[in-house]
Amino acid sequence: MPCSLGSIYVGKVNHVVKNINAAFLELAGGQRAFLSLDNRKAPRLLNRTYDGRLLAGDEVLVQVEKEAVKTKDPVVTAELSFSGRYAVLLPSFRPGRLVFSGKLESSRKKELKDWLERKDIQAVLERATVIIRTNASELAEAEPLALDILRLDALAAQILSVAGSRTCRSCLYRPDSAYLTEIRDTYHDQYEAILTDAPDLYEEVKQFLAQQCPGELHKLKLYQDSQVTLMNLYGLSAKLKEATETRVWLKSGGYLVIEPTEALTVIDVNTGKYSGKKAVRETFRLINLEAAAEIARQLRLRNLSGIILVDFINMEASEDKQELLQALSRELRQDPVKAVVVDMTPLGLVEITRKKIRRPLREQLGIE
Repeated sequence: MPCSLGSIYVGKVNHVVKNINAAFLELAGGQRAFLSLDNRKAPRLLNRTYDGRLLAGDEVLVQVEKEAVKTKDPVVTAELSFSGRYAVLLPSFRPGRLVFSGKLESSRKKELKDWLERKDIQAVLERATVIIRTNASELAEAEPLALDILRLDALAAQILSVAGSRTCRSCLYRPDSAYLTEIRDTYHDQYEAILTDAPDLYEEVKQFLAQQCPGELHKLKLYQDSQVTLMNLYGLSAKLKEATETRVWLKSGGYLVIEPTEALTVIDVNTGKYSGKKAVRETFRLINLEAAAEIARQLRLRNLSGIILVDFINMEASEDKQELLQALSRELRQDPVKAVVVDMTPLGLVEITRKKIRRPLREQLGIE
C-alpha cells in the first residue's frame, strides 16, 4: 500500500548523507523515504537514546508529510502532528504552547483562548503544542474545540505508547481517507450536501460524521435513482475530462495551456477567440485578470504544486503588472494549501510556489 499523507512509521535509517543534511529511510514494503535533518527537534529513536546523531541502522518514528510523486520518494518528518477539524496537536518532549491560526481575527483569538482556559487543557499543553485552526471561527461554544483537542491528545498518546513494541518498518497509524479529511476541513456553510451512490461509502462517511462532525449528518444522502447514475446527473465524466486537458478556455475567449513537467508546471495565457472592441492594453489587462482567477482555481482543482511559471500576455504598463500580481495573490489566498506569488521575472514570467502534499489529479486518475 502506498505511503499516504499523515501515516506514521517506524523507519529504518539506511544511510545518512551529511553534505545535504538528510537521511534515507526504509519503510514498510521496502518503500524508501527522504528525511531532512534540518529540523531542530530531536527525532524519536526507538533503538537507543538520541545523542545528537542519527546513524545508519537507527529506528526512528516518522510521519509522511509529502506523498511520493512519480520518481520521487515520499518525504517524511520526525515532527509528528495530528489534525482535527478545529485543532492540530504536535506532541513534544517538553511543555508546548497554544498557537492560533494567523487567519483568525484578534478578537476571535482572545475569545477562543478564554474558552479553553475555562475548559482547562493545561495538562495537554504540558506535553504538546496545540494549534487552533481557522475552522474554529465557526464555533459558538468551547465544547467541540476542547473535545477535538482531547481526542487528538488521546490518539497521540496511544500511538506513542505502542511505538516501542512495534517492529521496524511497520506502519503505526494511517489517517482518514483524503475524501474524509476534505469533508472535515471544509467550512460547514461551503457545502449543502454530501452525495454518494455507494452504500459502503455512505456508511463510512456516516460513521465519520457521527464522530467528528455530528452537526453535518443531515447533509449526507445515499443516491439511489436507478434511472440516472450520479456520474451522469452531475456530468462528472465530462468535468474530470476538462480537469485533465491541456487547454482551458476562458469566458472571454482566451485560453490557458497547462503543461506539467517533472521539474515544474508551465502555464501559458493566450488571447484565443477574444473578440472585444476595447483597446489593446485594456484587452490584455482584462484577459490576464480573468486568467489569474482561473489559474488559482486550476491549481486547486488539478492539485498542481511545486514551482509554477505563468506566461501572461505581455503588458507594458507597470501599474497593470502590479494590479495583476495583486489579483493573483488575492486569488491564491483562498487556497487551503499554501500558495505564494514569488515575483515577475525580467522576462515577464510570473513565479508561483505551491506546497507539495498529495499527488496531482492526473496521477491520481492514472493518466500519464
